[in-house]
Amino acid sequence: MTRRLRILAAACALAGWPAPSHADWKPVERVEHYRVSGRSGIELYRSIGENGPLVGVGRAIAYTDFKLLWSRDYRPQADGSCTLASARPSLTITYRLPRAAGDLPAATKRAWQTFLDGIAAHEKIHGDIIVDMVRRIEAVSVGLNAPDDPGCKKVREALQARLGALSQEQRQKSRDFDREEMREGGNVHRLILALVNGG
Repeated sequence: MTRRLRILAAACALAGWPAPSHADWKPVERVEHYRVSGRSGIELYRSIGENGPLVGVGRAIAYTDFKLLWSRDYRPQADGSCTLASARPSLTITYRLPRAAGDLPAATKRAWQTFLDGIAAHEKIHGDIIVDMVRRIEAVSVGLNAPDDPGCKKVREALQARLGALSQEQRQKSRDFDREEMREGGNVHRLILALVNGG
């Protein structure tokens, strides 16, 4: 490639193409539950350890996953280049959270609800990190142009290179967030202690 790929968002407007927009799509958010049982906070937490979603080599309290599809419009240009005129995401985020089976004693029920609300809020941050990644992908996609690319192959390859870096950044942000939340004294650590000791 003889010259650097560039973003041409202003050219999109001049050509009548859709400009990058963050307001015309929203993620679909789903919640799935797995069953835990127990009559006390410690019993519920032990059940989480036995039934929580498998992540890596162990089980987690909760887990956020996503499915991302794109509708992209590549347009060959009169000068032989190719421009990515639009890129619309279809994002589904799935949160997997525990659900206690049966009635709980009043104190356990209160402690469990506080724990569950805190864990759900934690996972929602993971969802926000995913949405941020998708918006950043959208921003670097629309208007991307490659010269001497009548078949729109080079611009696709250039986009894929950018997507890899953004995906790795999202994973690192999620890992860093978990590390902070789960450290001793961190938010999730405090939620676990409150459940185990207060329920």
